[in-house]
Amino acid sequence: MIETLPMSMDYDRLMEEALSEAEKALEKGEVPIGAVLAGPDGEILARGYNQPISLNDPTAHAEIIALRGAGALCRNYRLTDTTLVVTIEPCTMCMGAAINARVARLVFGAFDAKAGAAGSIYNLAEDARLNHRIEVISGIRETECREMLQAFFRSRRVENRQ
Repeated sequence: MIETLPMSMDYDRLMEEALSEAEKALEKGEVPIGAVLAGPDGEILARGYNQPISLNDPTAHAEIIALRGAGALCRNYRLTDTTLVVTIEPCTMCMGAAINARVARLVFGAFDAKAGAAGSIYNLAEDARLNHRIEVISGIRETECREMLQAFFRSRRVENRQ
């Protein structure tokens, strides 16, 4: 379900910003996932990075933080005509939030074979039983996104062995 790229939307640039957010998570010892939410013109409305450990909040995923920030900025829980850009395929919670917010488009880097809900395990974006569909574009800077996550978990395994 890939549509024409809006002229003002530079997915590579937006993914660079999401990767920058993921770096912030990494610096805090969190799973390095970053997200940005852009308006119809490509302007970033909000940013987020994983913080469930530091905030003691199981819902503090990068996507949720970005959606909350944009909702507050726009003073609306409906974020229609926006694009959510995430380094890794969102989980069911984050996809549910994006659907409820009426996000128009999801752009992500790497698939998540263990928890992905935009094509890997589930495909909530196109589930006809739900009241909203989200256009999904995957594979933007996929290698960088995947390698950042893999390096994090590799280092964790080494730390746990010592």
